[in-house]
Amino acid sequence: MKSKLWLLGLALLASCAPKEQVPAAPDYASAASWYVTDRGGTVDLFYVSSTETLDYEVNGVVMHHASAADSAACPGIRSEMQGVDRILGGDLNFYSPFYRQVTMETYADPALIARRFPLAMEDARKAFRYYVDHLSGGRPFVLAGFSQGGEVLVELLKEMPEELRPRLVAAYVLGWKITEADLSEAPWIRPARGADDTGVTICYNSVEDPSAANPLISEGNSVAINPVNWVTDATPAVLFDSLTVTLDPASKLLVVDGYEGDSSWPPYFRDGCYHTFEIRWYGDHLRENIAQRCAAYLGQ
Repeated sequence: MKSKLWLLGLALLASCAPKEQVPAAPDYASAASWYVTDRGGTVDLFYVSSTETLDYEVNGVVMHHASAADSAACPGIRSEMQGVDRILGGDLNFYSPFYRQVTMETYADPALIARRFPLAMEDARKAFRYYVDHLSGGRPFVLAGFSQGGEVLVELLKEMPEELRPRLVAAYVLGWKITEADLSEAPWIRPARGADDTGVTICYNSVEDPSAANPLISEGNSVAINPVNWVTDATPAVLFDSLTVTLDPASKLLVVDGYEGDSSWPPYFRDGCYHTFEIRWYGDHLRENIAQRCAAYLGQ
């Protein structure tokens, strides 16, 4: 009788959970659901965008997911895609799906993330499957994702079927974490050890000091490499002739010395957390490294 009452209580709790209205699902057979640059390359870059959406209202209802089915309503996401393509695309074909990413306000509460992120993840999962089946033409690919896109990318890597893994040149999980639990669940996620190994995953988070880190994006991270000198030890590297970037092996964080601006974004990032700079600061190094790994993959 006790167990029946417990199950009834769970059912009642579930029925009392707040119902949230969500926007229509994107159709990945439609070009409107994608940002694509076809350069006629032999390798593709599949990019998952970061959080560019704030809570907004539709007919008086507050929405917590991007309106990806109407990509014209997502100028921030499109702008990020264009910028990342310009910075990282190089000679690669660029594919980036619009998806019902969760809003920035959602990331203020872990319980809200747990409730809302699965919808965003399902869109990204469908987009990647559509890319593989209908757009990739069997070509090798580089994966990249920043922030929420990095969270998505970790899950895509964990789910990647064995027959698809040989086509992965490298995966760039930028501004997110890969934990020991992730590695245990998916031992095929192999951390990069240098500048030209392939089939590997690159991950990093930048801070002025480990105390400034945002636990949500970096706590428990087990995979890190310095994207300036491509080492996994504490050998420092100089960036822009003014910043010194050093990987702290203990925290798996990039410690950046020399930046004098304000990096805070209340309430999400305190000053000294350099999350918003993860692509802008290292973009040239990332683009060159993507080309280097592609050349190694292709035997050039």
